[in-house]
Amino acid sequence: MLVVGGGITGAGVALDAASRGLRTALVERGDFAAGTSSRSSKLVHGGLRYLSQGDYRLVAQALAERQRLLRNAPHLVRPLPFLVPSYGSRTRMRAVSSALWLYDLAGGFRIGRLHRRLSAGDALAHAPSLRPKGLVGAHLYLDAHADDARLTLAVVRTAVLDHRAVAANHVTVTGLLSGTGGRVAGASLHAGGRDLEVRASVVVNAAGVWADGLAGDGEVTIRPAKGVHVTVPAGRIRTDVALVLGLPSDGRSIFVVPWAGTDRVYIGTTDTDYDGPLDSPVCSADDTAYLLDAVNAALTTDLSPADVVGTWAGLRPLVAGAAGTRSADLSRRHRVTSGRPGLVAIAGGKLTTYRAMAVDTVDRVEVELRRSHRPSRTANLALRGAVPNATGHLAGRYGSEARVLDALVAADPSLGEPLVPTLPYLRAEAVYAARYEMARTLDDVLARRTRALILARESSVAAAPDVARLLAPELGWSEAEEAAQVEAYRAGAC
Repeated sequence: MLVVGGGITGAGVALDAASRGLRTALVERGDFAAGTSSRSSKLVHGGLRYLSQGDYRLVAQALAERQRLLRNAPHLVRPLPFLVPSYGSRTRMRAVSSALWLYDLAGGFRIGRLHRRLSAGDALAHAPSLRPKGLVGAHLYLDAHADDARLTLAVVRTAVLDHRAVAANHVTVTGLLSGTGGRVAGASLHAGGRDLEVRASVVVNAAGVWADGLAGDGEVTIRPAKGVHVTVPAGRIRTDVALVLGLPSDGRSIFVVPWAGTDRVYIGTTDTDYDGPLDSPVCSADDTAYLLDAVNAALTTDLSPADVVGTWAGLRPLVAGAAGTRSADLSRRHRVTSGRPGLVAIAGGKLTTYRAMAVDTVDRVEVELRRSHRPSRTANLALRGAVPNATGHLAGRYGSEARVLDALVAADPSLGEPLVPTLPYLRAEAVYAARYEMARTLDDVLARRTRALILARESSVAAAPDVARLLAPELGWSEAEEAAQVEAYRAGAC
């Protein structure tokens, strides 16, 4: 089986298939998680707002998957408290309370704590930046947070190192191969200046927002929706919990989320239709203004674009719905199809439900292969590095594999120095990324193996030459290639 697409969906499919015993390969034209899967809200959650859309089944499924991730990847996925403030009359307090009881009953209780009601004073103690005028109280509940890029990478490495899958990044699919009777029989690839072919009994299209282009049949199944986030120093928004802020202007909510282990807080997200280039969604000045204005209206802050130290824009691969439907109202459910023999496509879904999406996809693959069904093993399959109660910067990112980084620093103490000023990442992490995590470019290291680009854009650009020098001997770069990597990173960071 060949999986096309190295985001969280493709990674999940590869792991599920390989753990069932299928010979599995995965290719990704950029870096693992380079698209949507490194540009999400980084929340592993049930989707409280989906209750208002009546999609109780999706909420229940997502909450069940949240609990599995908390168990199978405790070093990467951690509980995070969310506070929902209420203003004006107590009518909103009652409405939020009802929604959270439904959330708990749908599976939220499994995290070990029911939601609770807070007085206005207790809410302000958690989040001093809340507007005190008109605040009648708040509710506090638990969801979960994860670095989406590292979660995706952990799934890929688990498939490869523990279940004999093969995965390659920076490999472009140039076309699908046809076999007997027009059946899809593999793919043509281009990598490292070479063209090659990979034969496969089944190809899985897990290309996300690029899925329609791979199918090549002209049918529109994906409706991209852009989501934008901005990062600001934690000192600009005083809160020790994540906030859910309602926006009276358009009926949506935005999150304000402290990023654990850093002195950063990020704000998001927008949800708008997108018809621009799929490879380069950007955070526009209007996007930034929308988010900052929303926060300033809800809090006592006076944020301006000068406070923004990082941004990211991603495209949700939503399943196309009825014309005229707002992207925010489109279902976040997934859909598995097999229009051509030998080709299975997975579309839609969300970060939290990637494992369930993978199960459905591989079940369909087994039908295509006409092989006896083997049940999925991933519900209780620990991801690479999983260790409970991981504490400290390295353990919180690498779990049990942090010992390798400790050994690198012990052998060369200079690797224990910061990679990028103001951020917690170590120089050892760049070396580890090149040796053990298939990082092949400067962007792979600064944008995804670490999150320097979105947490401190200007500082990461300033550090780029030094990081490139560190990576050069690991990746065999000449001086010319080292300079080209720096220039490419600077261009992409702007």
